[in-house]
Amino acid sequence: MAANIAARRAAKAQRRKAVVAEKRKVDAILGSRAGQISLAAKTPIRDCLLQTDLFSVGLGTLLLVRGASASYVAVGSFLIDSFALGVKDVMFRMMERSELDAMLAQIEAVSRHYPFDPASARKLLHDVTAWAAAAGFRPHPEYVAVEKLFGDVDANASQATFEFGHQGKALYMPGPSESASDVRDRLQIAAAGSSHYPVPV
Repeated sequence: MAANIAARRAAKAQRRKAVVAEKRKVDAILGSRAGQISLAAKTPIRDCLLQTDLFSVGLGTLLLVRGASASYVAVGSFLIDSFALGVKDVMFRMMERSELDAMLAQIEAVSRHYPFDPASARKLLHDVTAWAAAAGFRPHPEYVAVEKLFGDVDANASQATFEFGHQGKALYMPGPSESASDVRDRLQIAAAGSSHYPVPV
C-alpha cells in the first residue's frame, strides 16, 4: 500500500517536472509575447468557448486555447461588447492546464460557456470589430496581436451570421472599471457615430 502511494507521488512529481521543464523551454525560446503567440498559433486548438449570454446581455467572453501538450497551453481571451464597443478587452497568457481549469471555474460561476467553432469565432471577432468601428469605436489596443493566435483558422470558412446591438440599435453601457474620462469619450464617439447607427445614451 505504502509502495503504491510512493509510486503515485513519484509519478506525479515527474509529471510536474515535465510541465515545468516544458514551460522553461518555451520561455527560453520565446522572450516576447509576439513570439509566444506566433509559436502557439501553430499548435493544436484545445478549446474554443463562447459565453452563452453574449448576445442577450451584450457582454461576454470568447476563449481560444491552443497547445502542443494538454498540460501547458496558450490562452487568448476576448471580452466582447456586442451592444456597442466591439472587442472591449483582450488577454493572452501561457499557463498550466490546472490554472486554466481554475480560471474557467471562476468564469462558469458567473455565466456558462459552450464549445464554439473556431472559424465562426474568428468571424465573430472580425464582424463585431468592423461593426463597432463604423461608429468610431476601436478594439482594445492588443486585439490585433492576440487575434493572431487563431493562426491559419479561416473566418471565411464560416457561414455564421451575427446581429449586434440591442433591439436593432447600439447601446453603450459604461462598465464599473471604466474611468469617467473613458465614459465621456465613448459617449462623444457614440453621439458622433449616430449617423452610422442610433445610440441611445
